[in-house]
Amino acid sequence: MMQPGMIRRWLTRLSSLVLIAGIGVGGYLFWTHRPLTVRAVAPRDDVVVRVFGLGTIEARIVSAIGFETSGALRTLHADHGDAVPAGSELARLDPREQAVRVERARAGVQAAEMSRAKAEATVGRAEAVLAQRRATNRRRQTLVSNETISREAAEEAALEADVAAADLAVARSEVEVARAMVADAVSALAYEETRLDQHVLRAPFDAVVVERHVEAGTVVQTGQVIFTLMAPETIWTLAYVDEARAGGIEVGQKAEIRLRSLPHRQFPGHVARIGIESDRVNEERRVWVACDQCPERVYLGEQAEAWITTATLDDALLVPERAIDAFDGASGIVWTVEDGVLARRRLTFGRMTEEALVEVTGGLPEGASIVAVPKAGFREGRSVRLEGEAPS
Repeated sequence: MMQPGMIRRWLTRLSSLVLIAGIGVGGYLFWTHRPLTVRAVAPRDDVVVRVFGLGTIEARIVSAIGFETSGALRTLHADHGDAVPAGSELARLDPREQAVRVERARAGVQAAEMSRAKAEATVGRAEAVLAQRRATNRRRQTLVSNETISREAAEEAALEADVAAADLAVARSEVEVARAMVADAVSALAYEETRLDQHVLRAPFDAVVVERHVEAGTVVQTGQVIFTLMAPETIWTLAYVDEARAGGIEVGQKAEIRLRSLPHRQFPGHVARIGIESDRVNEERRVWVACDQCPERVYLGEQAEAWITTATLDDALLVPERAIDAFDGASGIVWTVEDGVLARRRLTFGRMTEEALVEVTGGLPEGASIVAVPKAGFREGRSVRLEGEAPS
């Protein structure tokens, strides 16, 4: 049988355990039911919505140029980085062989012109002979009618007049042939002169030399690249933008460009072109941003950042993306404060800012607030108090 003292000790221990359990339960209930202090999303004015794109510096006009004929490269007059005006001489091939062809063609023109002059002189002689034979024929026809000469003599005079007329026709046709030969010789000369001019390589536009591919003395082939040129006024940034953010981009929108080599500077620009084909692997859209004020010197292929301003929100309620559950780009679930207690609401969303803040476009009840930073212990119906609100 348990002694009275031992019973008292067990009762004391049991009372202590009950007291500790009561304190624990009370503390738990207090901790889980106490009003939480939360921060609500506040409306903001004049919010600039920008889209980020990462890409490289490129040029819209980049040309790889070379000679239209082959030969030994005699001189080069430009190197990489040089600014060359349109029409300026960049390189020259050895022209001696072609110069001989030009002189030969020029001599051919002179010979053809002399042949034409000779044919024209023959026409004059044939016209004189024809006039003489016709006059003789007329006299003899008159004399034969008076029976002064024989009929055979008259017929011979008529025949000679006909032969002279035929000779004149042949002479005139030879003039036409001579003129055609002159035209052919002139064309041949123009062709050889054009081939000679092709021994000089000129800048097709105002350009900057990106690269020189050969050196003097090299025997180059037709179409072989000698220089790579770019038009400096066509510099732009090829930026790759996430498809999920690219829907609001339009041609003409303002943008800022930052170069990797000049991270402390921003260059103003605008959207010049939007690619109509996206990258199927990376799910990115190509956007070309032209700079309105370009740096003094650019380097093709340099990494660049483009920040494109797609909209300005006059009055917006912006929710951090991390505060949205089941967000699919158009809707999601957030914690709201309604009549002092927590609730779950599915809202619709619009644009997203560069800070990953999403614009609320619908679904929020009148008088409700959106919790900016959800906390552990949230459950629907729990009492909350907004930051800055006096305790009740």
